[in-house]
Amino acid sequence: MYTDYHVMEHFYTLQGEGYYTGQAAYFIRLAGCDVGCVWCDVKDSWEQANHPKYTVETLQQLVKDSGARICVITGGEPCMYDLSALTNALHAIQVSVHIETSGTHPITGTIDWICLSPKKFKAPLPENLPLAHEFKPVIYHASDFEWAESFRPQLSDACKLYLQVEWSKSETLMPKLVDYIQQQPAWTLSLQTHKFIHIP
Repeated sequence: MYTDYHVMEHFYTLQGEGYYTGQAAYFIRLAGCDVGCVWCDVKDSWEQANHPKYTVETLQQLVKDSGARICVITGGEPCMYDLSALTNALHAIQVSVHIETSGTHPITGTIDWICLSPKKFKAPLPENLPLAHEFKPVIYHASDFEWAESFRPQLSDACKLYLQVEWSKSETLMPKLVDYIQQQPAWTLSLQTHKFIHIP
């Protein structure tokens, strides 16, 4: 079991995307990723060794001191780690634990909200799909709508479905996203609101 984690950054902010948009949350961005999205906006997170290690106790104290009621563990790809010790420590201070993952590794620890955001560059593990509370593929090409739909049979009926345009493609793809959701209303639009209001 991990007792420390490579951390690229950590900060208290508002959740900018998906189901919990607008709610206060402490973000812990773990370093390390083997997916390699060409459009990734945190490529500095990819190399674990470039970032310092934080003990579970230190991370627990940072979240506690912030007063946050939600902690989002993200990356990089957070599920490259065994998250058991970290999620246990956060639950011990009555914090709800969320993760944002591509689903390419087993999901460990006790997680209250799993946001699964699959990437074309490396497929999610099939066993992770039914675990998702929120499914949020990123649309980078017009062909990605069909790709996103291909996962739906493996998701639970309760899973919240979001489509999110890749930021640099917003101008060209957003009209297609709007049109698609109007015709397929099971999906909801996710906007990266933190980029509009200039917060982390």
